[in-house]
Amino acid sequence: MPLPFLTADRAFDEAAEDVALPFDDRDRWRRPYRPGPWRVGAAALVLLLSSYVLVAAVVIAVAGTLSGAAVCMAVATAVVLCALRLLRMGVWVSARGLRRVGFFLTRTTPWERVVAVRTVQQPVRWLGLPRTVQGQALTLVSADRAPGDVPPLMTTHNADFLARAEAFDRAADVIEVWADEYRRA
Repeated sequence: MPLPFLTADRAFDEAAEDVALPFDDRDRWRRPYRPGPWRVGAAALVLLLSSYVLVAAVVIAVAGTLSGAAVCMAVATAVVLCALRLLRMGVWVSARGLRRVGFFLTRTTPWERVVAVRTVQQPVRWLGLPRTVQGQALTLVSADRAPGDVPPLMTTHNADFLARAEAFDRAADVIEVWADEYRRA
């Protein structure tokens, strides 16, 4: 069964070394890296929880209280939507700009407003928790926002790149190339 969210790295790996942007349709939003094992594992656990809630909905429906079953179905649907949103989180690029997809908020910055995208060494949050460790972060310098106001796009210690430094370097390089290509255009 093909998994379309895994094609980003494969397209990058199979591209020739002289091709910086290996995608044909550059107007389509795409994430230039695979979701990390921590993100996929968390989504799998959330989907496991939703399966238990769906079984509870069936048991409640068989027992005869349809209103309770409807509530359980609504909760299961919300949990599945949360798992899908968790998998969509990350940095997405297209010819129109750079998009940072969070759990609750999606922010798109057109390439015209991007001053620079660079990798910096700084304290970063470990898996989004309050604990900070020394790591690398891909930061966005925007024309309309102060540098301290913009959270890092991705870090070496987030759910996509924890213990995958090579994947972080490759993804950061690809995003920096997209920024260089479209800021000049």
